[in-house]
Amino acid sequence: MLPIPWAADPAVAEPDVVTETTDETRLDTPWRVIVYNDEIHTFDEVIVQLIKATGCTTAQAEQHAWTIHTQGKDCVFQGEFTECFRVQGILREIQLVTEIEG
Repeated sequence: MLPIPWAADPAVAEPDVVTETTDETRLDTPWRVIVYNDEIHTFDEVIVQLIKATGCTTAQAEQHAWTIHTQGKDCVFQGEFTECFRVQGILREIQLVTEIEG
């Protein structure tokens, strides 16, 4: 019987495998709140909720609403995870479709 060339030789020790781990869910990295377009909410509803959630100006909220409408989504807030989570909660009060990315 011929040896299989790719079979491991049990007499030879396997090299140590070093795996570097990174913490991809760090809470202090820049996080973003994304709002997606839907066919349910009016511009005014989105604008009012953006102002309430992020503290942005009316002009900024109008620009975000327009970008959401024309591009399908927009980053409306960036900060620490806990702040993004708070902002997302306020946006979801009226069932806006949101996501936190980090």
